[in-house]
Amino acid sequence: MLQGPYRWFVYAELLLAAVTFVALLFVVAPYGGRHGRTGWGPTVPARVGWVVMEAPAALLFVAFYLLGSHRFEPVPLLFLALWLVHYVYRAFVYPFLMRSGSRMPVLVMLLAIGFNTLNAWVNARWVSEYGTYPVAWLADPRFWLGLLLFAGGLTLNARSDRTLRRLRAGGGGYRVPYGGGFRYVSSPNYLGEIVEWTGWAVATWSLAGASFALYTIANLAPRAVANHRWYRETFPEYPRDRRALLPFVL
Repeated sequence: MLQGPYRWFVYAELLLAAVTFVALLFVVAPYGGRHGRTGWGPTVPARVGWVVMEAPAALLFVAFYLLGSHRFEPVPLLFLALWLVHYVYRAFVYPFLMRSGSRMPVLVMLLAIGFNTLNAWVNARWVSEYGTYPVAWLADPRFWLGLLLFAGGLTLNARSDRTLRRLRAGGGGYRVPYGGGFRYVSSPNYLGEIVEWTGWAVATWSLAGASFALYTIANLAPRAVANHRWYRETFPEYPRDRRALLPFVL
């Protein structure tokens, strides 16, 4: 049961998911690279933008987590570790592996900081304060299903990122990626992240986790469709049976 003012932060994240999904149906977010464009104000190097906007998701999560009365219990500590596995990679490893010299609008970076702050609060406070996770939760099928989804999604996300980096290693602009998840969809990195945070929602079995999973879908599904459209418009030889996000479906 959500308690006191905390529940309004969870509801705010759910509302933000709906607003984000609708907005991205009409506007392609200019994170840089293939969708970068002018008209969004000052920009920063994409590598800098990624570090600055993703770092709060790791650092603030730890700070908020440590406020919780369950912070030293085994299951919440395991959830903390899972969160940091993703966000240490996303904030402090992935940006320095990027080969793109693109730039990111400061506005986009600031909006992401705002979301990451809210999301860190919602999920850290749940797992270390408002949620109840006895050691017996480690034997619950929901925990293990969520953990498998999280690990599988993280693996797909990281391997797809690596495939894209290798394509850009030789220079010469964008090319069509092949292999791995790219056999089936144009954005397996996005699919991996959606599966990952769906796993988090299942493992924590919480509205807090579900709000993040729904926001991830709302944010990444329209972007996957935009990527798919861009590939098809840019490369006449692009595989016609490849889908945007869900193999054989979408």
